[in-house]
Amino acid sequence: MFWHFLPAAKALSPFSSTGFGAVRTATKKAGGTIRNNGGSPGQRLGLKKFSDEYVIPGNIIIRQRGTLFHPGQHVRRGRDHTLYAVAPGYVRFYTVKHMRGERKFIGLVQKRGERLPRDTDTLGRSRYCGLVQLNNP
Repeated sequence: MFWHFLPAAKALSPFSSTGFGAVRTATKKAGGTIRNNGGSPGQRLGLKKFSDEYVIPGNIIIRQRGTLFHPGQHVRRGRDHTLYAVAPGYVRFYTVKHMRGERKFIGLVQKRGERLPRDTDTLGRSRYCGLVQLNNP
């Protein structure tokens, strides 16, 4: 055997320079560090319904951060600035002068050919009650 040249009384560590034995090895491959690894998934922001598209109450029209688009006729704003429909109708995009610039609005109309902003003097207000007609005309 080759153990004959070692002193018998002294126990050697497996990590010593003259000793034999198991050496501890890595159990994981060295991966290094990463930069800008992507982090969290996307927030799925943007338009969900487009112009002239039919929506029902509760449909999300746009998900946004901040008020890029403001709620118009038959549209409400959620606490995260999401715009959603409160009446059935067709989506319309329009702008209105505000101070020195323009504000973008999203509204709903009941008939496909209507335009927004609505001329309330000649057409009156657009009202939707959500009632069901029981009697046939």
